[in-house]
Amino acid sequence: MSKRVFITGGAGYVGTMLVRKLLAEGYTVDSFDLMLFGNTLPKNSKLKIYEGDIRDEKKLEASLKENTDIFIHLACISNDPSFELNPKLGKSINYDCFPTILDICKKKNIERFIYASSSSVYGVKDKPEVTEDEDLFPLTDYSKFKADCENILLNYNCNFDKIIIRPATVCGFSYRQRLDVIVNILTNLAFFKKEITVLGGKQLRPNIHMDDMIEIYLKIIEEKRERVNNQIFNAGCENFSVEAIAEKVKLIIGDDVNIVKKSTNDNRSYHISSKKIEKHLNFKFKKSIEDAIKDLKDAFIEKKLVDTFNDKKYFNIKILKDAKLV
Repeated sequence: MSKRVFITGGAGYVGTMLVRKLLAEGYTVDSFDLMLFGNTLPKNSKLKIYEGDIRDEKKLEASLKENTDIFIHLACISNDPSFELNPKLGKSINYDCFPTILDICKKKNIERFIYASSSSVYGVKDKPEVTEDEDLFPLTDYSKFKADCENILLNYNCNFDKIIIRPATVCGFSYRQRLDVIVNILTNLAFFKKEITVLGGKQLRPNIHMDDMIEIYLKIIEEKRERVNNQIFNAGCENFSVEAIAEKVKLIIGDDVNIVKKSTNDNRSYHISSKKIEKHLNFKFKKSIEDAIKDLKDAFIEKKLVDTFNDKKYFNIKILKDAKLV
């Protein structure tokens, strides 16, 4: 009998690809999502789609079945600009409702809770290798509430397994595409505008290919309890400077791409180590930033992604401005 997986944010950038992978692997999946960006999920007899707000306690509880094995919490106001658009709203979604979500999971006797935090919780670190043992120094409300939720989860009294993932910036193609994260932004500009503007350039940015991100969730779903319970895992394959990412984009898109460098006050720079997940869970990263750029290039050529500068669905902050959430 296949396990049942419940995913908040199941129609999101990562969620929609994770749902597809789980279905392909034979899992039964429930997706709970506001659908602000539309329904990008496939039709499948093993997939149940719930349109709802994670702050709606009654609807969330009614949607979560008693026989659910795994709960993956992806839903949030994602990234700093989107959060700062309406800090009160961001707090209510990313933090205030989190204890209630845990209470519902405890009541429904789930077996495993996987929380998608962020590598941004580390803040700016001078160390070349930032591991899971480093003190957290979140610089923004977005990352602060991610860190606070981690603390709530780790100290929560329950019988279910508790696992925290701190992903780097996910890059590459998705059926719910984002074009507002660094690799995807630069690839979009290079392909259609033939010019990339690099702000600063020396800042290090950890990235992870979409496929590897999905494989990590699958790995954690399938691992034995003693290997993952109460564990925190960084998830970032490659750490490159912004200017190095730009050069990789140019190499793949074409020599006719012009790179323009400008100064910036945004000097956020961090370099995470993912040696723990590689060693502890024997996980092997298989995809690179170059693979993500190639995937996006193919999607542009095949017109899977069109009107990539004007269509609001590719940009979280544009959709949130129009959503009128309270």
